[in-house]
Amino acid sequence: MAPTTTDDVLVALDRIVERAKQEGDRTGYFAALYHAVTVRVKEGIERGFFDDGPLMESLDAAFAVRYLDALEAWRRGGRLTRSWEVTFEAATRRRPIVLQHLLVAINAHINLDLGIAAARVSPGQALASLRRDFDRINEILASMVLEVRRNLGSVSPWIGFLDRVGGARGDVLINFSVRVARREAWRFAERLAPIPPDRQATLIRNRDLEVAELAGRVLHPGALSSGLLVIRLREGRNVSGNIDALRHVEPPRLEEVEARMGDEVA
Repeated sequence: MAPTTTDDVLVALDRIVERAKQEGDRTGYFAALYHAVTVRVKEGIERGFFDDGPLMESLDAAFAVRYLDALEAWRRGGRLTRSWEVTFEAATRRRPIVLQHLLVAINAHINLDLGIAAARVSPGQALASLRRDFDRINEILASMVLEVRRNLGSVSPWIGFLDRVGGARGDVLINFSVRVARREAWRFAERLAPIPPDRQATLIRNRDLEVAELAGRVLHPGALSSGLLVIRLREGRNVSGNIDALRHVEPPRLEEVEARMGDEVA
């Protein structure tokens, strides 16, 4: 049965994380991050952080179902979007660093799934009223990525080497997950919202290919690849331990999220 509440989503993510730990499955990296983000979203709903709590719970569930269905399809050898296929294929390989595994999953989930979920729960003209809360849920996830990068030392001791060897090029690994992804996800939702779901397939397919191409650039960033290999050689090889480390990264407080949004407006 598909999740309909944040509690349902948390239960589903817990199962994925535990299975990933047992099997040494790197898909558990994103599931651990996603669980922490969902805990904060649940808190926001309960504390009245969002303008429309019930609608945000619907969005959170619809958003999560996109990921949960994609992972289940991957495990069963079924059909799934190309952007998630690229992500899960990468999880079978050791060469990408932990940060890359996280970012390609976030890429698929924000740049493709979020716009679809938003258009489904707030179709047509109703979408406009979702904008502020849409930005809030994005900011929670984007802020979590920054926290993860700051706290990856126990998993990836040489992650700071990325800044030294990458310079401006290193930003390609994180920039899409912050402002650019949020803006583009909203634009995608605006394109979908006026169209009945049974007529959205072509738009979704085209967007999926674009998102998959971006995933390829994150996984294979040209001249930066040799530096990433150095980082990878120093990363922890215990997938279960890495997942546990990610689960202990504290999500940003809601007050910090709101402040960051205010700074962007200013």
